[in-house]
Amino acid sequence: MGFDQETGPMPAATEPLWKRYRDEFPVTQNLIYLNHAAVAPLPRRSARAMQALVEDALQFGSLHYDRWLDAYEGLRVAAARLIGANRGEIALIKNTSEGISTVAQGLNWHPGDRIIAFREEFPANYYPWLRLEAHRCYVEWLSVNDPLEKIEMACAGAKLLSISFVQYLSGFRADLNAIGQICKQHDCFFFVDAIQGLGAFPLDVEAAHIDALAADGHKWLLGPEGCGILYVRKSRQDSIFPEEFGWTNVAGFNDYASRDMALRQDAGRYECGTLNTIGCYGLRTSIELLLEAGVERVASAVQSLTDQLALGAVNKGYQLLGDRTPENGAGIVAIQKPGWDSRKVVHDLKQKGILAAPRQGWIRFSPHFYISPEDIDRVIEALP
Repeated sequence: MGFDQETGPMPAATEPLWKRYRDEFPVTQNLIYLNHAAVAPLPRRSARAMQALVEDALQFGSLHYDRWLDAYEGLRVAAARLIGANRGEIALIKNTSEGISTVAQGLNWHPGDRIIAFREEFPANYYPWLRLEAHRCYVEWLSVNDPLEKIEMACAGAKLLSISFVQYLSGFRADLNAIGQICKQHDCFFFVDAIQGLGAFPLDVEAAHIDALAADGHKWLLGPEGCGILYVRKSRQDSIFPEEFGWTNVAGFNDYASRDMALRQDAGRYECGTLNTIGCYGLRTSIELLLEAGVERVASAVQSLTDQLALGAVNKGYQLLGDRTPENGAGIVAIQKPGWDSRKVVHDLKQKGILAAPRQGWIRFSPHFYISPEDIDRVIEALP
């Protein structure tokens, strides 16, 4: 709750989002943290949830195992709410790569099947399709900057299209709703690597006609490493066989004497063994925080911060990677300046308590919603 000297207490909804939640992020006492596209700091409440599990396991072992099961279910429910899905369409996985591989290896491919993929992708959303190309499929490589008309032409007759919600280097945010509509019209499986956008920008799997998506929790979802989500649309689950197979893929996994290999009737069929329990505690709490804050408000804050940063950098003679617009801008801004080594600039900023990342000759900034506009002003001032 804020306070106005003339009118008294201000409702929390009218407070800037960063003010309302800044105390949740003790990292702000140590750094201006602009590296959420790599690994995010934990919110206070998520760290406490994980610490509580550690203490419980220390004192009681698995006595309270039912609470662990509640955490798994709570994470599925929270993740489903975040993307407009059903909890039965959510599998709990280790990372984005596992989710992408589950889809890439689980679909029934035939020689000559065509895949639409994009050249600018992070390796996790590049190598699986390249591997299929080397074996039996044909991959048509497009650019994320290609117009929708070209994507639509490519989709005709294609079996699958895979794209990132937000590109890891340029910060280009794809128009998922438009691409999803194209895929639906051409009966093309639509897969989304959501890790660089989920948590920072709204995503609705129904509005975008997404068949499957994967996202690790340790970036914009503000969770720990090693715990993520895989969404698979209910109507698509029977067409993706879990190649990674263990005891919990099957419907009767609680009956250890059973040898019936019938799969679970939901996305749990893609979970092949014991889950990352402590990660589930942390990621559930972090997603619930984002739902509480409101992803629409988070997106507005992130967009405002990155717009401020991009403008300030350009005014100091830096070049932006890509053409940033309100429609395609996201939480990532990559800049460079002739004559300056990006690694040295990142190193020098780190000495001043500002954390960014050097990526392929660019300086990549990625602020989340709890960063203040004043923080961004200090970053711009610190740029050489």
